[in-house]
Amino acid sequence: MTPQPNPEAGAAVKAADRAHVFHSWSAQDLIDPLAVAGAEGSYFWDYDGKRYLDFTSGLVYTNIGYQHPKVVAAIQEQAARMTTFAPAFAIEARSEAARLIAERTPGDLDKIFFTNGGADAVEHAVRMARLHTGRPKVLSAYRSYHGGTQQAVNITGDPRRWPSDSGSAGVVRFWAPFLYRSRFYAETEEQETARALEHLETTIAFEGPGTIAAIILETVPGTAGIMLPPPGYLAGVRELCDKYGIVFVLDEVMAGFGRTGEWFAADLFGVVPDLMTFAKGVNSGYVPLGGVAISAEIAETFGRRPYPGGLTYSGHPLACAAAVATLGVMAEEGVVENAKRLGESVVGPALAELAARHPSVGEVRGTGMFWALELVKNRETREPLVPYNAAGEANAPMAAFAAAAKRNGLWPFVNMNRTHVVPPCNITEAELKEGLAALDSALGTADEYTE
Repeated sequence: MTPQPNPEAGAAVKAADRAHVFHSWSAQDLIDPLAVAGAEGSYFWDYDGKRYLDFTSGLVYTNIGYQHPKVVAAIQEQAARMTTFAPAFAIEARSEAARLIAERTPGDLDKIFFTNGGADAVEHAVRMARLHTGRPKVLSAYRSYHGGTQQAVNITGDPRRWPSDSGSAGVVRFWAPFLYRSRFYAETEEQETARALEHLETTIAFEGPGTIAAIILETVPGTAGIMLPPPGYLAGVRELCDKYGIVFVLDEVMAGFGRTGEWFAADLFGVVPDLMTFAKGVNSGYVPLGGVAISAEIAETFGRRPYPGGLTYSGHPLACAAAVATLGVMAEEGVVENAKRLGESVVGPALAELAARHPSVGEVRGTGMFWALELVKNRETREPLVPYNAAGEANAPMAAFAAAAKRNGLWPFVNMNRTHVVPPCNITEAELKEGLAALDSALGTADEYTE
């Protein structure tokens, strides 16, 4: 679609937004949201007709891009047949979505509890784990994000938790592996794995294994920095959970449904959790949907004992119809395979070349269509480009980098000292190369702040 400029309409949209919309995670008077006129595939555009290649996938959810015609048609067809129905009934779209998701989940995660998104999926996974074990505590990692609702944000390990941290949510945090900024003075992946597992087992011992209901991890941490766990780590956590009777929860809200070049990131590591949360890519975000995939053992806990939880829109027909169509598109068009192939053959090598050219790039890491560049002021010392949780003037280098990317027609995903490369999983090689060229140019701005 060719964008048609209409600045007057854009001004009206912007004025109404500024007058009435309260934006998340923002100081309301300090933001200047872009008025978006339309989107298609890997691009969106404003009312001036300027197009942007979306390297954010919305908020890491448009895994098949914007406005895929088969998913749009499925939503329209479902709306004509049945727009909504209560979750206590069996309806075709809900049943089929659950079946298709269960076909793709690892191991025996064959029961699906539908939610409206990722945060409430985490809320319910934690509730299930506590009820299943009869224990109160949850262990979660620093450098993690699990959602913005009350329990989920308290489980989160990054600064978005701080203003809402009650200190009484039954959450204990630990350090997960991250070799580039190791908390364990490790020099190799093997050392990082061994020391991180020893640290976790020590935490379990000192907290009391009989008090811990669950350990929750993002299979591959997303906004915290796309830090692939080193070999053996997730398998080691699985063993610790089995040893101490702890429920192992993997959060695949970002990493799931093709993002890592596999249906689920757990498949990269050969592990099967007891509970797995999902959302976002399950239907490319076209209609809000999330859920918990549940193991046979935990499902049996609620075989004759009511599960005390539910949602009015659990398994909403429009959302489930979108999921059925999305999973069909991903299978028919080889979207997961495309993410894997382009990650290996295009993104990985291109980002390595950028790192060699730009002193602001300290590390490249990722897989599939899930990558991050760690930006630094000094490569030798690994001093971050901006301080941890920087804001205002302290965040000027990252703001300047993001502005340069947008001028080049690339919409970046930046978080703290990182820029993420998370385009739609069905992006073409030509589109990828266009975006990577724009990223190359924008990194020149970040280089200006290096020592």
